[in-house]
Amino acid sequence: MANQVGIWIDHREAVLVKLSESGDETVCVDSEFESQPRRDSDHPSGKFEALQVASDSTRERRKIDDLNHFYDDVISHLDQARSLYIFGPGEAKVELRKRVDSKYPAVEKCEIETTDSMTKPQIVAKVSAHFRLKK
Repeated sequence: MANQVGIWIDHREAVLVKLSESGDETVCVDSEFESQPRRDSDHPSGKFEALQVASDSTRERRKIDDLNHFYDDVISHLDQARSLYIFGPGEAKVELRKRVDSKYPAVEKCEIETTDSMTKPQIVAKVSAHFRLKK
């Protein structure tokens, strides 16, 4: 069980680093989210072409559902974490924080930071340094 978890996240993937006395564990979670969903066919034909393209509200609902499924998948890997450190380049970190607040009340402390894209070793080092400095 890891009490401290660091999460680097964007809309494409999340990298979780779980720190515990027995050692560190890294888990990668991929998203199936597409920022620009593709049409079923590139060249709709026929008289009712407009009916073959999903409406904006339908696409937006699908986007929100895909992201919420991704965030729930990330949350499922928290394993009773009490302290979270969420960082990443875009809005995904804020969206995940809101989802954690509503779905995972066991978290006592959650910090957020904006960072650039990072390699997995950089992510592990940043999480380790963050929690080691907090002790």
